[in-house]
Amino acid sequence: MVNIGYHAARMQGRFIRNIYTKFINIISTLPIKQTRQIDITVYSLSCERDLPEQVASIRSFIRNIGIPKRFIVISDGSYSDSSCKLLCRIHPCVDVVPVTKLIRDDLPQCVTNYAQIHPLGKKLAALMSIPVNGTTIYTDSDILFFPGGVDLDNFTKVADKSCYYLPDCSASLDERLIYDENEKLQPVNAGFILFNHQLDWSWAIERLAKLPDQPIYFTEQTIAHLTMHHNHAKPFCSQKYILNVEDQFIYPDKFASPKIAMRHYVNDVRHKLWLNVGL
Repeated sequence: MVNIGYHAARMQGRFIRNIYTKFINIISTLPIKQTRQIDITVYSLSCERDLPEQVASIRSFIRNIGIPKRFIVISDGSYSDSSCKLLCRIHPCVDVVPVTKLIRDDLPQCVTNYAQIHPLGKKLAALMSIPVNGTTIYTDSDILFFPGGVDLDNFTKVADKSCYYLPDCSASLDERLIYDENEKLQPVNAGFILFNHQLDWSWAIERLAKLPDQPIYFTEQTIAHLTMHHNHAKPFCSQKYILNVEDQFIYPDKFASPKIAMRHYVNDVRHKLWLNVGL
């Protein structure tokens, strides 16, 4: 039997994305009603293909969370000059930097090699290179922010300077980097991280250096998972910071509401991002 709700949601998502893309030059210049300033710097790595998602994500952050000190889009190298200018038109806080200018020149050779052969290797290199001067967020481009995330600013005021991660809904890991079954517990999603200090990546990178074969799709996330736990990072509340695919095969978005902070619309539910996008 055909799942009408699922296919209708996917069709609607594609339709809205196409319309959003067609008018993206106009959308990028629409004023965002927000005056609240927050003492957070935001980084997001993305590519030309994901320009519509990146624009929607930035606008949702400013509209619902506040105006960060800077919102820096890290281009993987594929963004055209016109797309970089479009992103910067969203708000004066937005800037675009090429990943080659962000990446540190003292990264371990195994990370440099990974970055040269896989897009997620570039992401790992970027995560390891992001400067942390005060509270700093890394966010993937397929994340929408909601009014419940206004409390993100509280992380700049607490005495506890722990880092925080987005809990994953499943252990999506490169098993070759896992040396003990207990290391799979409390899976980390590398799509949304709040840094309150620089992380020590060396413990996990030693495992990457010992890999006998090429990294795979989940290698970068596994390195982030191991690193966050090695540095005693804490999980965001999974009821407000959402990564969940339970509603993949139904029409509505079960989790989007003004009460949540954000939702990571990973591949299985990417179409639902467009059911909730605002201007």
